Amino acid sequence: MAVITISREFGAGGKTLGRALAKKLGYTLADEEIIQKIAEKANVSKDWVKSTEQEVGGKLLKFISGLISKSYVERLIGSDKGFMDEDIFVDALREVIIQIAEEDNVIILGRAGQYILQDYPNVFHILLIASKEDRVRFMEKHYELSRPEAENIVEVYEKRRINLYKTFGREDYEQPELYHMVLNMSKLNMDKASDFIFRLVSGAAEGLLK
Repeated sequence: MAVITISREFGAGGKTLGRALAKKLGYTLADEEIIQKIAEKANVSKDWVKSTEQEVGGKLLKFISGLISKSYVERLIGSDKGFMDEDIFVDALREVIIQIAEEDNVIILGRAGQYILQDYPNVFHILLIASKEDRVRFMEKHYELSRPEAENIVEVYEKRRINLYKTFGREDYEQPELYHMVLNMSKLNMDKASDFIFRLVSGAAEGLLK
């Protein structure tokens, strides 16, 4: 019926909302599956993909990628073995996101889905925002973190999110015109937020059937 992308300021509850919405709609939540498919495509371990994802767009990974040519890597480890750098990750991410979207009835969590699928029909783009204080509190409560741990993880992962967008040449990730719906999670609970998105997607589906 549809594809939903959920972009969020880190700590705004994207994964929690995605799970609730997937259950309500009967959709698949694509999160860890994306890592697995990228690993298979690049013929590397999931841990290598996760490590690259955490550093993509950062200065160190760009520097390392610039030092090592793909032809050199193939000579070193053999062309039958996999390799992962920033360029390979981003290319594989695009392919995997599109592949998953074509399966339909799926919620794609983060990973620049709003850009990769921006021109695709029947895709709904959602942005979650919240005050930093509320995002820190959310991480404390739902992931049993201390206050300093929660503050640190919100800051670190927000930087990683921004770095990923930069690899797509985009800095407009919080512009509302990119999205069908922007939800302020400082003012909404999970039930109300999932209900808004459910109505959006269900209403659009009903319109297509008429």
